[in-house]
Amino acid sequence: MFTTDSKKRYAIIGAGALGGYYGGLLARSGLDVHLLTRSDTDHIKLHGLRVDSIHGDFVVSPAQAYSNVLSMPKCDVIIIALKSTQNHLIRDLISPLLKPDSVVLVLQNGLHVESDSEAIAGPGHVMGGCCFLCSNKVGPGHIRHMDYGHIAMGAYLGEDGNSPTVRQSIQNEIHQDFLNAGIRTELVEDLQYSRWKKLMWNIPFNGLSVAMNAPTDKVMTSPTARQLAIDLMVETQASAKACGIDIADKEIEQMIAYTDSMVPYDSSMRLDFLAGRTMEIEAIVGRPLREAKRFGYVPKKIEMLYQQLCYLQK
Repeated sequence: MFTTDSKKRYAIIGAGALGGYYGGLLARSGLDVHLLTRSDTDHIKLHGLRVDSIHGDFVVSPAQAYSNVLSMPKCDVIIIALKSTQNHLIRDLISPLLKPDSVVLVLQNGLHVESDSEAIAGPGHVMGGCCFLCSNKVGPGHIRHMDYGHIAMGAYLGEDGNSPTVRQSIQNEIHQDFLNAGIRTELVEDLQYSRWKKLMWNIPFNGLSVAMNAPTDKVMTSPTARQLAIDLMVETQASAKACGIDIADKEIEQMIAYTDSMVPYDSSMRLDFLAGRTMEIEAIVGRPLREAKRFGYVPKKIEMLYQQLCYLQK
């Protein structure tokens, strides 16, 4: 254990659909979990954190919830569960929580979303995680988990791939904590491979759900929309290859089958769009597009989707 305290302490920055679900499971397992909940704080302190899940409903009560990060204790593991559109707040949110050996675990969509946390916590103190999760926040302190929940997590090595790694023993401890909490978790050596693989789903299905104003099942049952989703997957695969990441063709087939079997689901980007919030266009589409171009490949359909999304955001 890398803490001087008797129990490892976790902070969840953003206890919404994702942070509330994973934070709830970690707290239920007996870990010392502190939730930054903002507007839900009083409700959660009074009623607990409620999670309705396909694996069984539960309530964490009492729950340690806070509206201000300055009221939270310093933590061993700081989980970033905010949308990447709020990363400009990272310095103020994590600086008060850091100890010399703290690790920041970034559970966000997109490419190199960990770089903002690395700038604050320092190289060798940041991990990233790709979450394959269908969940929504349906009320104050109330999360509904509909499907999946697997996380691929690993050390972040910086944008150039040369940053020092989080100590393997620490990675193993965090991984084991998640497993003990009932979270199916894989510890990966190549985080960027996992990021690009997740983008093969996120770029088409987050992007098209907004551009076509349709949830995933509507995209999949339209022959033309389905083919466009596959075309975007192929371009994402080619973009990854241009950046030195080889992803097998079978992954596209598996993702299509996975999406066919998924419960009807509104992507996070579409929910943000419908609510008038800023979408994660840059992290999910813009940054991968620019990275592919930097290595000499221009994914035309991804570029067009990016332009459409930027127009719709405005």
